Amino acid sequence: MGMAVAGGPSGGGRGGRRRRGRKALVSEINVTPLVDVMLVLLIIFMVAAPLLTVGVPIDLPETQAKALNSDTQPITVSVNAAGQIFIQETEIPLDEVVPKLQAIAQTGYDERIYVRGDKSADYGTVMRVMARISAAGFRNLGLVTLQEQDG
Repeated sequence: MGMAVAGGPSGGGRGGRRRRGRKALVSEINVTPLVDVMLVLLIIFMVAAPLLTVGVPIDLPETQAKALNSDTQPITVSVNAAGQIFIQETEIPLDEVVPKLQAIAQTGYDERIYVRGDKSADYGTVMRVMARISAAGFRNLGLVTLQEQDG
């Protein structure tokens, strides 16, 4: 058994006749719409990113302490002027602060925890939150303040 090869002008192969009505397909990627979409997304994220940094509005007190350099995102516990307690942006009662922190802490008791207290918040409430966190065994605990402005 052999295979016959068709040749000549009347052959039905691929190299035979071309259809006159169709254009050849262009196999290039048009990157202009992709660049447009990426630039729009870049602008949206540049505008939205500063708005996502702090979820609980707190009026922090000012001090002369220097800012800390940090590589990882700490857990933030906030106490607002009304005495409500928040972990990140979620409001929780005082009794649930330690269990929630133990569930969230990825590095155990070495997790950095920042306590943000509104300057008009009850001092006793802020201290009760800090005392419970410290008594639970968390060792890396700090208060967040704003730097004083000269003038």
